[in-house]
Amino acid sequence: MELRLFKTLWGHNSDFQSAANRALRAGFQGIEGPAPGDMEQAREYLSLLTDTGLAYIAEITTAGTYVPNRHATLDDHLESLKRKLDQSLEMFPEFITCLGGCDAWPEELGLEFFARAMEIADSSDIVISFETHRGRSFFNPWITRRIVEQLPDIKLTCDFSHWCVVCERLIDTEIDVIRAIAPHAHHIHARVGYDQGPQVPHPEAPEYRDALRAHQRWWETIWESQFTRGYAATSMTPEFGPDGYLHEAPFTREPVGDLWQMNQWMANEERRHFDEFIQSFPVAQLAP
Repeated sequence: MELRLFKTLWGHNSDFQSAANRALRAGFQGIEGPAPGDMEQAREYLSLLTDTGLAYIAEITTAGTYVPNRHATLDDHLESLKRKLDQSLEMFPEFITCLGGCDAWPEELGLEFFARAMEIADSSDIVISFETHRGRSFFNPWITRRIVEQLPDIKLTCDFSHWCVVCERLIDTEIDVIRAIAPHAHHIHARVGYDQGPQVPHPEAPEYRDALRAHQRWWETIWESQFTRGYAATSMTPEFGPDGYLHEAPFTREPVGDLWQMNQWMANEERRHFDEFIQSFPVAQLAP
């Protein structure tokens, strides 16, 4: 099994070509981000991806942006998914990461959304991997576990930093849940959260070493599952970003770090971490 790293477009403030060039120079294998809004831009982006050999993961948010419209109906979410899926398919993505549903819904409504969304994915012959994200139906570990137990074929994009905030703790306390959902894990968003926030000021900072190591333990649980499921490759997107995630100094609002540098550091760290994991994993499997 190999590790494939994707550069996020979240927080990238220049054009798509500069994102592709940065990704190539830093050794990323692809880009993850929203589909372009029109066909002309889609053709331009696709040409750049083809020229560079970079892969693409499309990102879809249903009935809103990263935070859903609180009063959108189930049908609103499904129609939004269909519309954005059609736009995304123009880019020939490897798969879709979807932020779907709403945290305020009854659990039964979330279950219906995911079941019907999976039917849409099947009819389009594309994998949709649903993200564990605040504000969405998979906003906490326990609901996520109960829903995936009823949908054995569902796939997840795991961003555990969100659950750290919701649970107000590093979720080693919920390791049983992580193990239970690991067979559904398809993709990882590699941002390090902590008990009071979705993003540490810098993942290399020694004061947040425990948070980094905790996330790495959870990611290893996913890798173990993917290894045993026969995945030839696992994918990961370092996803430190702006919009209140990036810490700033009071009054001046000076960022405490550089997002691109953080995501590069995270990519390099996970290359090292994955190599260490994959070399020791077969030995660990034989251990009593």
